[in-house]
Amino acid sequence: MTELETIANEIRSCTDCPLSLQRTQAVPGEGPLNASLMLVGEGPGFHEDQQGRPFVGASGKYLETLLESIGMSRSQVFITNVVKCRPPNNRDPLPEEIHACGSYLERQMVALKPKAILTLGRFSMARYFPGQMISRIHGKPQNVKGQIVVPLYHPAAALHQGSLRSQIEEDFKRIPSILSNPLHEPEDPPKEQKPHQPRLFG
Repeated sequence: MTELETIANEIRSCTDCPLSLQRTQAVPGEGPLNASLMLVGEGPGFHEDQQGRPFVGASGKYLETLLESIGMSRSQVFITNVVKCRPPNNRDPLPEEIHACGSYLERQMVALKPKAILTLGRFSMARYFPGQMISRIHGKPQNVKGQIVVPLYHPAAALHQGSLRSQIEEDFKRIPSILSNPLHEPEDPPKEQKPHQPRLFG
């Protein structure tokens, strides 16, 4: 059993926060151990809760299209969320829920050792860039404690706000060059206020 499988089994039996009481299935994440990209969304939605897999709804289909646009498939990347169980009615995850799942996400990152982490949406972005606005730093790779992290809009943002579609697609087009030319020196993102992207589930 790989470390990722061990973590997934722990997540499926986790009772560290009240979200475990209402879930149909926990959603640990999925992808190969040798994935060069780790995609971190916000939280499972209805379909993810039913199937136990991340990004299987409409935003998941669009994510697959984005990956295909850069010559990749979802089978080549690791996809997960900052919280592993669906918040009731797709509400925003609470700080204590994000904290409860934090060690699982950290262990997944350590096990994978990805070339880059793509944060999808404001809650996953806030884990690495607290207090920033996604509208200011999206698509800009940063070296966070030796790990390349690229904040991106959530794919569902394009479904809710069509004006963001071209921006999301342009940001994804930069990913191959980021993987080929990783940053070596830390870069501090501009100081900003709280992000304003609405809560979006994948």
